[in-house]
Amino acid sequence: MPTASQRLARARALESVVRDIARDEILPRYLKSARNRKADGSLFTEADIESQRRFSEALPQFLPGNVLGEEMTAAEQGELWNEGARGLWCIDPIDGTTNFANGIPLFAVSIAYLIDHEPVLGVVYNPITDESFYAARGAGAFLNGTELPLRAGATSLRDAVAGVDFKRISHHLGDELAVRPPYYSQRNFGSSALEWCFVAAGRLDVYVHGGQMLWDYAAGRLILAEAGGQAEALDGGHLMSGPAIKRGVIAAASPTLFAEWSAWIKGHS
Repeated sequence: MPTASQRLARARALESVVRDIARDEILPRYLKSARNRKADGSLFTEADIESQRRFSEALPQFLPGNVLGEEMTAAEQGELWNEGARGLWCIDPIDGTTNFANGIPLFAVSIAYLIDHEPVLGVVYNPITDESFYAARGAGAFLNGTELPLRAGATSLRDAVAGVDFKRISHHLGDELAVRPPYYSQRNFGSSALEWCFVAAGRLDVYVHGGQMLWDYAAGRLILAEAGGQAEALDGGHLMSGPAIKRGVIAAASPTLFAEWSAWIKGHS
């Protein structure tokens, strides 16, 4: 069993792999890739496909395990999940494809390595800003080598800056948040993986999103937890329950703030 320091060394090495592939496959296609639509209506670009191909080749050489990616069929994802308890890569080659395709510099590569279906390594990298968030279980979370969080955040919900994705939460909860917000201010950046990391860094204090898939939060959840934050599924269920389930999530930068935020959400849902 690797020690915490050994896991952290692996996370840093994984960060280098992610940076290299992003430099080769994503950055050259920024502002140049045409948008395409999958059967479910979501966007993808050539950069999504080529970067996933490169990660699928490189990651199993780094640590043993199949690669479960967003750009796969549901049947393929389910089969890999069921076989992957002893080691599984969960990746989103570009989280925030709409931002990427429209030239908005807020998107990220999200990579997590899971054992027993729980993340032990995580990297979220924005190649435009060159910000790399990474964590290893039991070894802390970092941004470009600086330990997270970067700042002391709000200590009460009324002073908090919230990340809220209004289009995916219920109309009732959305109305409550819009008309009677319990926090100081609200933001939405269009990349779930980055938003998890922004909570971990202290850029956001609390977070709610009505529908995320496994690859949206597998790395970010670990990074937040290692930075001292807390999260759970919006319905109280287990987040790491497989790739076929879209989950609402709530999170906060500290357990104290999470308790206040969670109580408010549950009281107004």
